[in-house]
Amino acid sequence: MLENGVVTNCAPTLAGMKSGNLFSYRYTSWTAAMRELKDLNKKLNVRGVYVEALLWRKETVLIYTYRKAFLERDLQKEEVRKLLASYGYRECDIISCLERLKERLTKYDCFPHEIGIFLGYPLEDVIGFITHKGKDCKLCGIWKVYGNVAEAGAMFQKLKKCSDIYVRVFHEGRSITQMTVCT
Repeated sequence: MLENGVVTNCAPTLAGMKSGNLFSYRYTSWTAAMRELKDLNKKLNVRGVYVEALLWRKETVLIYTYRKAFLERDLQKEEVRKLLASYGYRECDIISCLERLKERLTKYDCFPHEIGIFLGYPLEDVIGFITHKGKDCKLCGIWKVYGNVAEAGAMFQKLKKCSDIYVRVFHEGRSITQMTVCT
């Protein structure tokens, strides 16, 4: 069930701690998966959270869950705009950026490195990953850290704790809507 996947993989976004999360979802029917996406967006959009299919494959779809207000804020930062422009992002509104990201995902076997921007990773870590080609990081956790190790390490712990709590309370019966912080 898509809802379970979102809670399990995107709790920090639901909690308002992160701009976005990404995960691969196995589906059996494209129609059913689209219906699940529509139903989930109906529940979450009013709370500022959106769930979007970025890349469809034969049996899996790459799901991106994001906080619209957080992503808009991130995309308006001058240094972010410069980085994205270097990868062919002409406009820095959400719709244009997500369309360009989808295009880049279909063209390459690996993730476009700027995807860290969409996931709320610190810009210095995204740039560090690109510059060092994913090597020589100072810390490896939810993302590879090239900047502030102490800050990132503390954030990794908070995000893990959040995920653990969200999964537990979801399985105890709390709804995804109840667990999604309004912004």
